Amino acid sequence: MSRTRHITLPQGFVASGITCGIKASGKPDLAILAANATSAGAFVTTTNQIIGAPVQHIRTLFPKGHGRMRAIVINSGNSNVCTGKTGLRDAATMGKLTAKQVGCPMEEVLVASTGVIGHKLPMDKIKAGIVQAGESLSLRNDDAAAKAILTTDLSPKTAVVQVNIDGVKITVAGIAKGSGMIAPSLATMIAALTTDAKITPALLHKLLKQAVHPTFNAVTVDSDTSTSDTVAILASGAAGGAAVKANTPAYKKLLAAVTEVCDALAYAIVADGEGATRVAHIVVKGAANDAEAELAAKSVANSPLVKTALHGADPNWGRFAMALGKSRAKVVAETLTIKVGPHKVFAKGTGCRFDEKAASKAMQEAELTVTCNLGLGKGTFTAHTCDLSREYIAINADYTT
Repeated sequence: MSRTRHITLPQGFVASGITCGIKASGKPDLAILAANATSAGAFVTTTNQIIGAPVQHIRTLFPKGHGRMRAIVINSGNSNVCTGKTGLRDAATMGKLTAKQVGCPMEEVLVASTGVIGHKLPMDKIKAGIVQAGESLSLRNDDAAAKAILTTDLSPKTAVVQVNIDGVKITVAGIAKGSGMIAPSLATMIAALTTDAKITPALLHKLLKQAVHPTFNAVTVDSDTSTSDTVAILASGAAGGAAVKANTPAYKKLLAAVTEVCDALAYAIVADGEGATRVAHIVVKGAANDAEAELAAKSVANSPLVKTALHGADPNWGRFAMALGKSRAKVVAETLTIKVGPHKVFAKGTGCRFDEKAASKAMQEAELTVTCNLGLGKGTFTAHTCDLSREYIAINADYTT
C-alpha cells in the first residue's frame, strides 16, 4: 500500500501496481492507471524506426496522438518489440482485458511495455495480472504503480505540481521509468501523466509536445533512442472550471505546470542513469539560433569522450571543443568560450590558464554545469547528461545473460 499520493492526486484517477511474474526477480511488473470517466488524452512516441507492438497498437488507435481515453496499462520486464503478429495481438489483448476491468471500450486504453527486446510476452501471467491490477485500482497504490514500471532503474520517479488557474486548483502529476537506452527524440522511456484540468484532446496534445521538447528531449544517458518510448497524459477535467483555451493565460499556466512535472521526471531519469555518479548540464548559448544551440548541446551531452571525462573529473577542454565542432551547428573556435563550472578553460581559439585541481574538484560534485558560448548569436539550449562509468558497461554487458 502506498504511503504517498502522486499520480492519483489529480482528481478523477485511480491506480494499481502488482507483480504478475514477468520479471525473474519477482519485482513488481504491471501497472494500470485509470480515469473514473472517459477523459481527454494525448501521447508522443519514439522516433526510432524499430518500434514495439504497443507503440504500433496505440498509433493505430489514435493516428493523431490524441483522443478520448480512459486508461493506460504498462508492463515492465519485456518490451514486446520485434515479436511479429503475436506481439501485436498481445498488445491488443492487454488493452481489451484492461478495458473490461475499467469498464470502457478497448479503443480508450493505451498500452505500453518496457524491458528486454525480442521476447514474447508471457500472456497467461499478464492476463491474470491485469485482472488482479484491475481489482486493486484505488487511491492507495501510487507508489506501487511507480515501482511496477521500472526496469534497471534504481528508484521510482514521481512528480507533482499544483497551480491556480482562474481560481481553480489544478494538479498535474507524473510517474516515469528510464535508466538506460535513453536519448529522447520525442520523449524518452515510459512516462504517464495525469491532470484534473479541463482541455480538449487536440490542445492537450499540442501542450504535451511543447512540454516534452525542453525536458525529456533534452536528456541523454547513452545516446540510444528506445524502441518503446512513450509519454502519455490524461486530463480528467474533474477539478471543474472552464476549459483551457489556446493562447490564453490559463494555457500558459497549465503548460508551465506540465513542463515542470516533465522536467522533474526527466532530471530523475538522467540522475538515475545506469552506472551514473553525477549529472552535467551542458549549456550552449550564443549560437546562431536555438536549433543550432540544441545541436551543439546534444553533441556534447552524447559524446562518450566527454562522458568519460566527466566520470574521471578530467577538465580536458579539448573533448568539449571537439564535441561542439563535430555537431552540425556553426562553431567558430575564435569566438568560442568554454567554462567548466566557474572555471574558464577555453577562449578565443585556445586553452586558458586555469587551476586544474580546482576545476577537477568542481567536476566531482553531484551536479556540474558546462557553459559553451559560441559567440555567434542569441540561440540557447540546455542538455542534461550523466557520466559514463565502468558500471554502465557491466550492467549492459550482462543485460540478457
